Amino acid sequence: MSRIRGINTKAEIKLRKALWSKNVRFRIHSNTILGKPDIYITKYKLLIFVDGDFWHGYNWQQKKERIKTNTEFWQAKIERNIKRDEQVNRSLSEKGFTVMRFWEHQIQKKLSACINQVLLYIESAKNGRIPDPE
Repeated sequence: MSRIRGINTKAEIKLRKALWSKNVRFRIHSNTILGKPDIYITKYKLLIFVDGDFWHGYNWQQKKERIKTNTEFWQAKIERNIKRDEQVNRSLSEKGFTVMRFWEHQIQKKLSACINQVLLYIESAKNGRIPDPE
């Protein structure tokens, strides 16, 4: 597990480069914000998390049955991660932040849709109409 990256993953870098090319400026890995968001667009209080499909439980109800080794450990770990993500989202929303989460596979396969979602939010925020990112 020591080779598993928590920051600067391929998906995260791909998203950052695409946002930067669209002139979106941001901070990365803010230690002062709960959950340590991967991208923080300060002007709009927008926090973006890039969630690894396995580690954050994408399609978990189907995939958890496929784990063959150390099953109890991995199921408990991923389920804790899912609950923690929900708690972080709730807490940050209560503090006035907007939270967007993108799955690793979304960034790899549908990067333009992810970028468009961020740009739509920013454009709406500029006009005083902040959309719900859900």
